[in-house]
Amino acid sequence: MTTPFPFTAVVGQDDLRLALLLNAVSPSVGGVLVRGEKGTAKSTAVRALTSLLPAVAVVPGCRFSCDPASPDPGCPDGPHEGGSGGTSRPARMVELPVGASEDRLVGALDIERALAEGVKAFEPGLLAAAHRGILYVDEVNLLHDHLVDLLLDAAAMGASYVEREGVSVRHAARFLLVGTMNPEEGELRPQLLDRFGLTVEVAASREPDQRVEVVRRRLAYDDDPAGFAARWADEEAAVRQRVVAARELLPSVRLGDAALRQIAATCAAFEVDGMRADIVMARTATALAAWAGRTDVLAEDVRQAALLALPHRRRRNPFDAPGLDEDKLDQTLEEFAGDDDPDPDGDGGGPGGGGGQPEPDEGPADDGAGAAPPEAGEGEPAPGGAGEQSPVRAAEPFRTKVLSVPGIGEGAAGRRSRARTEQGRTTGARRPEGALTKLHLAATVRAAAPHQRARGRSGRGLVVRRDDLRQATREGREGNLVLFVVDASGSMAARQRMSAVKGAVLSLLLDAYQRRDKVGLVTFRGSAAEVALPPTSSVDAAAARLESLPTGGRTPLAAGLLKAHDVLRVERLRDPARRALVVVVTDGRATGGPEPVALASRAARLFAAEGIASVVVDCESGPVRLGLAGQLAGELGGTAVTLDELRADSIAGLVKDVQRRAA
Repeated sequence: MTTPFPFTAVVGQDDLRLALLLNAVSPSVGGVLVRGEKGTAKSTAVRALTSLLPAVAVVPGCRFSCDPASPDPGCPDGPHEGGSGGTSRPARMVELPVGASEDRLVGALDIERALAEGVKAFEPGLLAAAHRGILYVDEVNLLHDHLVDLLLDAAAMGASYVEREGVSVRHAARFLLVGTMNPEEGELRPQLLDRFGLTVEVAASREPDQRVEVVRRRLAYDDDPAGFAARWADEEAAVRQRVVAARELLPSVRLGDAALRQIAATCAAFEVDGMRADIVMARTATALAAWAGRTDVLAEDVRQAALLALPHRRRRNPFDAPGLDEDKLDQTLEEFAGDDDPDPDGDGGGPGGGGGQPEPDEGPADDGAGAAPPEAGEGEPAPGGAGEQSPVRAAEPFRTKVLSVPGIGEGAAGRRSRARTEQGRTTGARRPEGALTKLHLAATVRAAAPHQRARGRSGRGLVVRRDDLRQATREGREGNLVLFVVDASGSMAARQRMSAVKGAVLSLLLDAYQRRDKVGLVTFRGSAAEVALPPTSSVDAAAARLESLPTGGRTPLAAGLLKAHDVLRVERLRDPARRALVVVVTDGRATGGPEPVALASRAARLFAAEGIASVVVDCESGPVRLGLAGQLAGELGGTAVTLDELRADSIAGLVKDVQRRAA
């Protein structure tokens, strides 16, 4: 077994170290989400935390880690006698792989014993193993939705409920949830994001001396892990002792009314949803005071708690930048600072007092949000669309109609197109190919039943052989690769028009985020096309590239289509199970290169020949329309929608859908 990297030897990352230590002092804080670029020792720091946690007393032989002083009355391995002697073991860190099955997470029926012995035996999963310890998810943002749902339920109730294949089991599952992620690979669902008590952003140091020290310590650990750990043993022991002392002090820490008012005012000022943020801030501030060896919560504890507990809770959509305005935070804390006892005269600045009244409106802040619109003609393309124009802002996003890939796929679980998945409704049974993952019990029994006499069955159990096993086939939804091919030529460059186009693409990106798709972005203008963003799970990155997209020049439509075709060809080699949906955003004009129209037609027919699903978003405007986007959609073998029809609540879109179904 490899010696763990010492927690005290991790260089820098002060916020991460503090957040992990606060959870060690007070597990009720609710865990940590660690966001950061690749190669910043996120996982190393998390795995090193287990050496600082106190040992856990458990009932001997209990697979669910019951506390001998207060055993779970509903433990599947119980009942246990309260107050009975127990054994001590180190706190566990259980790692949940991103590709784990539902059965691996929550547990399942022991199929072998059920069929061979006729008994309902439950095989515990990772949630049972993590009880009273740490559940660690690396790349938590890539976790499948069905596993996220199970984690949310267990984190909310402190218990795991398993109802499947005739098994009904409930067991305690209270754990410290720690996740690490690289935001470039996609964001978390808001529900799971809110379950993490604290969040920290981690980045590699830009100081040469600190980077040298990181490399030096890592090389020393690789050369002699045991010797390296021994050199840090004294500091590790000191931190462990401080954690124990802080845990003992924690019940004595006093959270006064003044601190509570500051916490409530801060959460209200930053408009966080619900009350969980207030509770987490209160617990974090209390843990900070205990860690500092104090019995009173100070304003500095409230401030630090806000910086750790609020940034991920104030995001309204995946394109909002995380973080807090520290000037606004300081102003709020100062405004609601005061003694614990309210002013008896009612004018001491507390809620309802005269000092708490808002200041007169001094006009909008100079943050650009309320800036006047540009003057008429600003940023308009040069005659003929030849000049490059500066980027324009996207219009407000809207809810789009569902665009999907026809047929049934077998890609990663998501929410866009029909697919055979591990989750969803059961549609039939088949012989398993490889390992059995989802048993179809009825079909298995039907396959084995005719052979019981020939196999000499004499007891309760059913005599089942490998050939009898049947795998359940289920239909659910998959995530797709949504590849945007965006016309950024001069014909699209009019300011209002391009703003509407960017708003539409931004709306589709939001839809892709909610449906767990990968996205890519190809743009074309002037004389060539470029891959503005290779396929990725990060819609943040796609939105940023879209926002900075300049326009101008001719319309090399064929180049854009051919570039998109190349991207899909490479992506099929990397992820052959993920089907693609190509969204071409254009007015259909082709003006770049020799014979641009004929060349664009030949390029479009490549997509039709390979059966690649496509949608053309027709951006043509004005009273006279040429219908070129519709012709392009026909050659692609796809469909065309206007910007108005793209809206989910569009009457024109609904009518068109009805007409299409009737045809």
